[in-house]
Amino acid sequence: MADGARKPRVLIIEDEDNIALALDFLMSREGFEPARLATGAGAIERIRREHPDLVLLDVMLPDVSGYEICQEVRADADLADVRILLMTARGSALERRKGLALGADGFIAKPFEINELRVEVQRLLGAGDGG
Repeated sequence: MADGARKPRVLIIEDEDNIALALDFLMSREGFEPARLATGAGAIERIRREHPDLVLLDVMLPDVSGYEICQEVRADADLADVRILLMTARGSALERRKGLALGADGFIAKPFEINELRVEVQRLLGAGDGG
């Protein structure tokens, strides 16, 4: 990867506007190129088309669950390098295990601290300290 060639792309799949707007703002501020999808419908097609570096994926979406989207992305070998961070208000250990078993790269419980999210995103994208 060439340094500074392009901003890492982050697709935010979140149905709650206030959370999505906050995530969009934070990702922009962190130097990423965010895009948003408000429902799970069409998520797989969009991930295939845009091939984001990271998907911030809400588990509880109105039409298709984040777990289903995660599982389908992981079933597509062409998307093996797409990182998935599941986000849910149900942050139990069982939910976390389920998400990771389905192939998520990370799991964060809502509400989350901004710094907690920042650290997790940096970990998943392998971003160093930017030096």
